[in-house]
Amino acid sequence: MPIQVSVVVPCRNEEKTIRLLLEALAQQTFPQAEMEVLIADGLSEDGTRDVITTFQADNPSMRVRVLENPNRIIPAALNVGINAAQGEYILRMDAHAIPKPDYVTRCVEALQAGTAENVGGVWEIRPQNEHWIARSIAAAAAHPLAVGDAGYRIGSQAGYVDTVPFGAFRRELIERIGPFDERLLTNEDYEFNTRIRQSGGRIWLDPQIRSVYFARGSLSDLAKQYWRYGYWKAQMLKRYPKTLRLRQALPPLFVLSLVLLPILSLIIQPLLTVWLIEIGIYLAALILVGIQLAIQEKDAALALGVPLAITTMHLSWGAALLVGSLSSPHS
Repeated sequence: MPIQVSVVVPCRNEEKTIRLLLEALAQQTFPQAEMEVLIADGLSEDGTRDVITTFQADNPSMRVRVLENPNRIIPAALNVGINAAQGEYILRMDAHAIPKPDYVTRCVEALQAGTAENVGGVWEIRPQNEHWIARSIAAAAAHPLAVGDAGYRIGSQAGYVDTVPFGAFRRELIERIGPFDERLLTNEDYEFNTRIRQSGGRIWLDPQIRSVYFARGSLSDLAKQYWRYGYWKAQMLKRYPKTLRLRQALPPLFVLSLVLLPILSLIIQPLLTVWLIEIGIYLAALILVGIQLAIQEKDAALALGVPLAITTMHLSWGAALLVGSLSSPHS
């Protein structure tokens, strides 16, 4: 039977999660005989390759191929996978994710119905481990105070959106708008979806298309992740300034005000009061959200951990976007 769907997975040093993803793909309701999995590995230095090899031996009927991604960045991995793909439909997946059994089927059905050029769903965000910080990060990453109105994190309504994280699209779309932009280390999905929209295409979010996504497990890893997001978002905005959304602009404005208001208050004294009020309102909002989620999840540690996680996300993203706006891209 000809291959209909090619699942492309960027991967580097994912020995802890890659087997979970492959097992989830093995349980898809879409016919295995019509699907292939292409893992574009960025020269992993842990046991990722061994885990994949063991899975291939345990599941000989499943088409799983490992491709080399010497550039080691996500957009390059996606392009490597797409170039090797045999399917009419390309589905981008992540080594940190576990798609629900009907994920592939629902994506293909939406594309066949002509709903949109790119189709995706929502994340069920889970902690990477059971540490209270990891639980707090997962809870924060799905709250509007942390991520605004990002539909794939908090969405419950189907509809057209700016972007989806693990989208499915027809191969011909790449031929029309071009491959993923390898000048970006992250934000490649948003940039790709921007070109779809600029070409007259649409992006569809269906909350029935679901995957489990494992959030970062420590504040330091979270800070690094959101620094990358912010920095490379700034590089993308230099080319697509009209794509900036309010939820994305608020963190850098907040960081800027934290730095500038105390300095300007040396000249305009009332600005110090404005600065203190701003911090007070922000802290109050963090405390309220922490308490809310602690009660909702019956987890007292979230009362402290969620404010720490949200603050880390806002400050890292905001500062990085400001730095990125004033500097040239680097890796």
